[in-house]
Amino acid sequence: MSLHDDLTSVQRCLDDLLRSVKRLEQQMGGGLEVRRVRTDAGHLRESVALLREAAPDLVGPRRSDLVSIPDTPYDTSLWTDSDDEGLGARDRHAP
Repeated sequence: MSLHDDLTSVQRCLDDLLRSVKRLEQQMGGGLEVRRVRTDAGHLRESVALLREAAPDLVGPRRSDLVSIPDTPYDTSLWTDSDDEGLGARDRHAP
Protein backbone atom coordinates (compact mmCIF):
# COMPACT_ATOMS: atom_id res chain seq x y z
CA MET A 1 0.00 0.00 0.00
CA SER A 2 1.38 3.42 -0.88
CA LEU A 3 1.73 6.38 1.43
CA HIS A 4 -1.15 8.14 -0.33
CA ASP A 5 -3.40 5.07 0.16
CA ASP A 6 -2.50 4.87 3.85
CA LEU A 7 -3.27 8.55 4.41
CA THR A 8 -6.58 8.20 2.57
CA SER A 9 -7.48 5.17 4.71
CA VAL A 10 -6.68 7.07 7.92
CA GLN A 11 -8.75 10.02 6.69
CA ARG A 12 -11.75 7.76 6.04
CA CYS A 13 -11.44 6.19 9.49
CA LEU A 14 -11.32 9.61 11.12
CA ASP A 15 -14.37 10.71 9.14
CA ASP A 16 -16.21 7.61 10.41
CA LEU A 17 -15.05 8.38 13.95
CA LEU A 18 -16.33 11.96 13.74
CA ARG A 19 -19.72 10.75 12.47
CA SER A 20 -19.95 8.24 15.31
CA VAL A 21 -18.98 10.84 17.90
CA LYS A 22 -21.63 13.19 16.50
CA ARG A 23 -24.28 10.46 16.90
CA LEU A 24 -23.07 9.81 20.45
CA GLU A 25 -23.30 13.51 21.21
CA GLN A 26 -26.90 13.57 19.98
CA GLN A 27 -27.79 10.50 22.06
CA MET A 28 -25.94 11.42 25.25
CA GLY A 29 -26.21 15.17 25.13
CA GLY A 30 -23.37 17.65 25.02
CA GLY A 31 -21.54 16.56 28.13
CA LEU A 32 -17.92 17.39 28.83
CA GLU A 33 -16.68 13.89 28.00
CA VAL A 34 -18.34 13.79 24.57
CA ARG A 35 -17.13 17.30 23.72
CA ARG A 36 -13.64 16.25 24.70
CA VAL A 37 -13.74 13.21 22.41
CA ARG A 38 -15.11 15.39 19.57
CA THR A 39 -12.29 17.90 20.08
CA ASP A 40 -9.64 15.14 20.16
CA ALA A 41 -11.03 13.62 16.95
CA GLY A 42 -10.93 17.06 15.33
CA HIS A 43 -7.29 17.45 16.35
CA LEU A 44 -6.47 14.08 14.83
CA ARG A 45 -8.16 15.11 11.61
CA GLU A 46 -6.09 18.32 11.49
CA SER A 47 -2.91 16.33 12.15
CA VAL A 48 -3.64 13.97 9.27
CA ALA A 49 -4.27 16.97 7.01
CA LEU A 50 -0.82 18.30 7.97
CA LEU A 51 0.70 14.89 7.21
CA ARG A 52 -0.98 14.89 3.80
CA GLU A 53 0.54 18.30 3.04
CA ALA A 54 3.97 17.05 4.11
CA ALA A 55 3.62 13.77 2.18
CA PRO A 56 6.03 14.70 -0.64
CA ASP A 57 8.68 15.33 2.01
CA LEU A 58 7.97 11.95 3.63
CA VAL A 59 8.60 10.03 0.41
CA GLY A 60 12.31 10.67 0.74
CA PRO A 61 15.01 12.38 -1.21
CA ARG A 62 15.28 12.09 -4.95
CA ARG A 63 17.40 9.26 -6.25
CA SER A 64 20.99 10.35 -6.54
CA ASP A 65 21.91 7.63 -9.04
CA LEU A 66 19.86 9.30 -11.80
CA VAL A 67 21.90 11.21 -14.35
CA SER A 68 20.41 14.24 -16.04
CA ILE A 69 20.98 14.49 -19.77
CA PRO A 70 21.31 18.03 -21.12
CA ASP A 71 19.24 19.21 -24.08
CA THR A 72 22.24 20.72 -25.83
CA PRO A 73 23.34 18.94 -29.05
CA TYR A 74 26.16 16.46 -28.87
CA ASP A 75 29.53 17.16 -30.46
CA THR A 76 29.32 15.71 -34.01
CA SER A 77 33.05 14.93 -34.00
CA LEU A 78 32.24 11.99 -31.72
CA TRP A 79 30.67 10.15 -34.67
CA THR A 80 33.04 10.91 -37.53
CA ASP A 81 34.11 7.27 -37.89
CA SER A 82 30.63 5.74 -37.77
CA ASP A 83 27.81 5.28 -40.25
CA ASP A 84 24.41 6.87 -39.82
CA GLU A 85 22.36 4.01 -38.52
CA GLY A 86 19.89 2.81 -41.11
CA LEU A 87 21.03 5.32 -43.72
CA GLY A 88 24.34 3.87 -44.79
CA ALA A 89 27.65 5.68 -45.06
CA ARG A 90 27.79 9.44 -45.69
CA ASP A 91 29.57 9.18 -49.05
CA ARG A 92 27.28 6.48 -50.51
CA HIS A 93 23.66 6.60 -51.64
CA ALA A 94 20.92 4.30 -50.42
CA PRO A 95 19.81 1.66 -52.96
